[in-house]
Amino acid sequence: MSAWAPAAARSASRRAARDPIAVAVAVGFYAIVATVISTLWRTAATAHGGQVAGYTGVQLTWYLYFAEAAVTALQQRQIEMTGDDIVSGAIAVEMLRPVSVVGLRLATEFGRCLPRLAACTAIGLTLAWITSGPPVEVAALLLALPSLLLAVACNLAAQHAFAGAAFWVRDARSAWFLYQKLVFLLGAMLIPAEALPGWLHSAALALPFLAMAYVPARLAAGHLEPQLLLLQMGWLVVLGAAAVAVFAAGERRLQVVGG
Repeated sequence: MSAWAPAAARSASRRAARDPIAVAVAVGFYAIVATVISTLWRTAATAHGGQVAGYTGVQLTWYLYFAEAAVTALQQRQIEMTGDDIVSGAIAVEMLRPVSVVGLRLATEFGRCLPRLAACTAIGLTLAWITSGPPVEVAALLLALPSLLLAVACNLAAQHAFAGAAFWVRDARSAWFLYQKLVFLLGAMLIPAEALPGWLHSAALALPFLAMAYVPARLAAGHLEPQLLLLQMGWLVVLGAAAVAVFAAGERRLQVVGG
């Protein structure tokens, strides 16, 4: 990887860390939502013989805190914001630089997410331990930590691929709305993938959204399945390539229409 990518990530991370109010707001929102949802799932597990879709109440607690952390760390309207940059011409200006627009943006946004991800993870670990006890499998929990980083990277790559629709439709709001719902449902952020109906579960397995929330959550829930990280790495390559291809096609369109 070119030297500018990690440098851009570090610079963005430092800038984000210097805005503790924004980080605190994101963490506060995360703590409230994750605690409420995990409490509801623990209650459901208790009412259904101690398990839901093969997860105990303790496992569901760890699952939800990590699933929420993986998504809350990102800018929630990233697709819309990137689409606005495309429509306004800011992207066209960036394309004049001798570096990859997508690569630079992904590195910058990844760095910007790190302070929020670190804070949410620390709070999530604490709250999950307090509300339901220690992790079920420490080795699996340790794998969940790098998995969170891969989840954020996959999510950012997919968001830029979706945002590229603005090169053609000039409005990324609908793409953002659709994408958010896909991550919530097919990414298994609010409900374990095993609890999805058969046809929906099959669809989720064939799509990349599980790499963005489900994988770190399942690992944190105590399932020692290191192959899930390989799944994330594979999807990261595919999604990164898709984002690059979409922006390359968008650049060609700008050159043709003079945008």
